Amino acid sequence: MMHKYKNSEAKNCLIDKHIVFIGDSRIRQLFYSFIKLINPQVKEEGNKHGNILFEDKSASIKVDFLWYPEVNGSMRQRIKSWTEGSMAKPHIIVAGAATWSIKIHNGSNEALTQYKINITSIAPLLEKLAKSSDVYWVLQDPVYEDMLSESRKMITNEKIDAYNEAAVRILNSSSRNSKAKVKVFSVSKLIAQETIMKSADGLHLPESSRDTNAMILMNVYCNKIMKPIDGSCCQPQPPLTLIQKLAFCFFTLSIIGYLIINLINRNNYRKNKSCTDLESGEEKKPAISTPNVSTLEMLLHSFCKLGLIMTYFYLCDRANLFMKENKFYTHSSFFIPIVYILVLGVFYTENTKETKVLNREQTDEWKGWMQLVILIYHISGASTFLPVYMHIRVLVAAYLFQTGYGHFSYFWLKGDFGVYRVCQVLFRLNFLVVVLCVVMDRPYQFYYFVPLVTVWFMIIYATLAVWPQIVQKKANGNCLWHFGLLLKLICLLTFIYFLSYSQGAFEKIFSFWPLSKCFELNGNVYEWWFRWKLDRYVVFHGMLFAFIYLALQKRQIISEGKGDPLFSSRVSNVLLFISITSFLTYSIWASSCKNKTECNELHPSVSVVQILAFILIRNIPGYVRSVYSSFFAWFGKISLELFICQYHIWLAADTKGILVLIPGYPMFNVLVSTFIFVCVAHEISQITNDLAQIVVPKDNSALLKRLLCIAGFFSGLLLFSAMQDQSRH
Repeated sequence: MMHKYKNSEAKNCLIDKHIVFIGDSRIRQLFYSFIKLINPQVKEEGNKHGNILFEDKSASIKVDFLWYPEVNGSMRQRIKSWTEGSMAKPHIIVAGAATWSIKIHNGSNEALTQYKINITSIAPLLEKLAKSSDVYWVLQDPVYEDMLSESRKMITNEKIDAYNEAAVRILNSSSRNSKAKVKVFSVSKLIAQETIMKSADGLHLPESSRDTNAMILMNVYCNKIMKPIDGSCCQPQPPLTLIQKLAFCFFTLSIIGYLIINLINRNNYRKNKSCTDLESGEEKKPAISTPNVSTLEMLLHSFCKLGLIMTYFYLCDRANLFMKENKFYTHSSFFIPIVYILVLGVFYTENTKETKVLNREQTDEWKGWMQLVILIYHISGASTFLPVYMHIRVLVAAYLFQTGYGHFSYFWLKGDFGVYRVCQVLFRLNFLVVVLCVVMDRPYQFYYFVPLVTVWFMIIYATLAVWPQIVQKKANGNCLWHFGLLLKLICLLTFIYFLSYSQGAFEKIFSFWPLSKCFELNGNVYEWWFRWKLDRYVVFHGMLFAFIYLALQKRQIISEGKGDPLFSSRVSNVLLFISITSFLTYSIWASSCKNKTECNELHPSVSVVQILAFILIRNIPGYVRSVYSSFFAWFGKISLELFICQYHIWLAADTKGILVLIPGYPMFNVLVSTFIFVCVAHEISQITNDLAQIVVPKDNSALLKRLLCIAGFFSGLLLFSAMQDQSRH
């Protein structure tokens, strides 16, 4: 993966550095592309067959081009001057030449022989410089022979290959006897093979190709200094932190413990195997293991599987074991998979068990197809296409809408505000993310969606649980309680509105320790503020919709029988027309967006239009409400795990790139990595459900003990995290 360095990043990397490009006109091209990364305003002017000097005084960066078109005594003397005396050595040296030798000597074999002699004499000097500087030898690019002028016809690709072969053999042979190595920069040759036909003269690379070469050169040198996430080349594997080492020990002990218990149980099973009672002829069944042993075995079994899965996570996205590649968006890479999964979803259509609005099967289906679309959006890099980005923003908002709708409905209907319910929800939402924060050494806010739904769940809970607790059972006895609940919702809306227009207050709230440890990213809470503000009203819309829908349902104003439309035929047709019109109007608006910032400003207020339109289109016709896609619903049940796991084992470099398990076969690679990714997400969902029953028991006294243990765990995590931060500084 190649990180695209901005001017500020390039200056930070190269501050107080001296870089020298030495060679012919091709090296001069690379020189200009390189300095444009530091200062884009630079113009290609000056003596083409002379030295060119560039300096950025703000960062004390010097970049020189030295005109030495042939590998000869003059070039050797210049390189030798850096190895002797008190002259300051350049920090980076980029050298290369050959085409002039071919041209001047008309492609003679004697010129090639002399080139080998000259480069052999220069090689030890380059190695000596490589002990303290980064030295790169640029191989010669191929030419487009049909476009070459008559004076350059002797420069053939056959001759260039011979010169490159000689340079590589001599430099590599010399490097075997030296610890310091001259790096052979061969990528330019590979790029030229694909793009030289776009050259203006058949010899020099088109601008886009040489800009890519310069960016690669910047990656080669700067990645180890700047450590960009999306620059997978040329930087060392990050060392294990103390917390990661402790996690490794914990999972190792869990695997050993599970294997020991499994062996003991198998041994006991053999000993207690059913034996025949000699008097009655009946079989005696072995004693059933105690619940404690069974619970411990389940716990260790879950951690054993989780440990193996986390090892895979680490190998995929922290160890330099697998390759990663950049995303390149095309319309076909996004829309063709969308059509494919749509066909599959329609193919697996079944009847629902119940025909209520937003029943469990329907919401699972909704989550499922949305998650699949979001996954395709991420792997195809479609965020660069603004209309797709705006529609995906609506899908994320729809998840939060379901959060408001689902939790409000539960508390309103059940009236269960107990600690057990809260702990169950928080555990299921956060378990995987907490484990990944530990194993992958990432902050909690990095997995932004989970903090978002967690905070909104707590806001919903606080809104409804605070005195007076108003639930449907109480409101049925007195209609005034409905107004009381509406008053609570108005207070919530006012609170949201205040925070959304008071960034200072918002940042102060979430900058207090230990909240800051959860919501800071790159040293501040701006990312959290941006994510929260982007969908600030949609959870409230979900709660309000749930309240109105349940009130209409209670008064039997809507009909939810199998095959029946929600309302009378006339009302249903009018609402369907309005819904379809609203849905299409939003899509037209989103497709006409020209500026992401302006559209994001409007999004919190208007995203609910398309969400409500979809709900009405999906539920008003009885025959549509009575069926669902089991294919989408299956994915919907593991949608949270899919969303989180994609960060490291489907995408790579923290979602900036794509994981490559099988290089050279992109389609096969996607199929294999997707299969593993979905299986892992499903397994983690099962592990989370199993552990939730153990970690969050229904018994209050047992739950209190578990909560104390969890508090101790997070206290230890904060302590170790503080120790890590101190050691890093």
